[in-house]
Amino acid sequence: MRPFKYQSAATVKDAVGAVSKSEGSKFIAGGTNLVDLMKEDVERPAALIDVSRIDLKQVRSEGDSVVIGAMAKNTDTANHPLVRMNFPLLSQAIFAGASAQIRNMATNGGNLMQRTRCVYFYDTSMPCNKRERGSGCGAKEGLNRMHAIFGWSDECVAVHPSDMCVALAALDAVVKVEGPEGKTRDVPFSAFHRLPGDDPTRDNELKNGELITSITIPKNKFAGNSYYLKVRDRASYAFALVSVAAALELDGEKIKDVRIALGGVAHKPWRARKAEDYLRGKAPKTEEFEKAAKLELADARALEHNAFKVPLAERAIVRALRQASQ
Repeated sequence: MRPFKYQSAATVKDAVGAVSKSEGSKFIAGGTNLVDLMKEDVERPAALIDVSRIDLKQVRSEGDSVVIGAMAKNTDTANHPLVRMNFPLLSQAIFAGASAQIRNMATNGGNLMQRTRCVYFYDTSMPCNKRERGSGCGAKEGLNRMHAIFGWSDECVAVHPSDMCVALAALDAVVKVEGPEGKTRDVPFSAFHRLPGDDPTRDNELKNGELITSITIPKNKFAGNSYYLKVRDRASYAFALVSVAAALELDGEKIKDVRIALGGVAHKPWRARKAEDYLRGKAPKTEEFEKAAKLELADARALEHNAFKVPLAERAIVRALRQASQ
């Protein structure tokens, strides 16, 4: 790990000012991802601005939404009565991610800021456009079993690692950020993370110095029929091969509304909008779920070693929707 300066910030204004004015500075909260990257010499910040003591830990009801603070720990968020009652899908997704020890340290804002777990990104001896733009994508022609089947480019085929973010994508969350001079903005979750395109170095749409302060989730009618499914190589402490956040609003024998998001398949949480559009107005039956899944996966582009993800994702969508419908 390389030497760096350290500063603890007491307010959002102090934190944003410190990062925006100092080239090479980064925010740190739980540090469960950033510290690993620093140890591997992937991230080389000149200074770390500690935001973990800023009072952004509340989970509260606000009008027709629930607001979760960016500095609230993942465990506290998943266990909070407002989250468990209104968004059991989010609680399930958080508990599916990492170990209890990491969930006790990791913050909500930090979860959104996770970087890819691609082995080529972590290995500084290998080419990686995300780490060093223009060096090439080692995974594209290499070992790409864990990599993307949607939205990848020749520059990068990595996938986003978060479970929490898959649920937030399905729930149409909104990310509130604050930047220099107190400027705030709301970023729809669907627009927060980026596909790699020709610049995979940028994982999200945050501007220099902007800090996530909270995440707003509009209340909905999905609580009674939602399910998070994570398919992985081992039962715990593993990233998803494919994950599915599924939520249904039923009206008698018909699906009034539906949300489906996939993890482990793209550079960002992937909203299965074609499947959603197909299912609205249909009966919540297995044959309809199968048709919707095939429709969504028709546009998948498999790499050499991950073609199995296409039928796996189809089956995972069907299974998650069946569980949600019950």
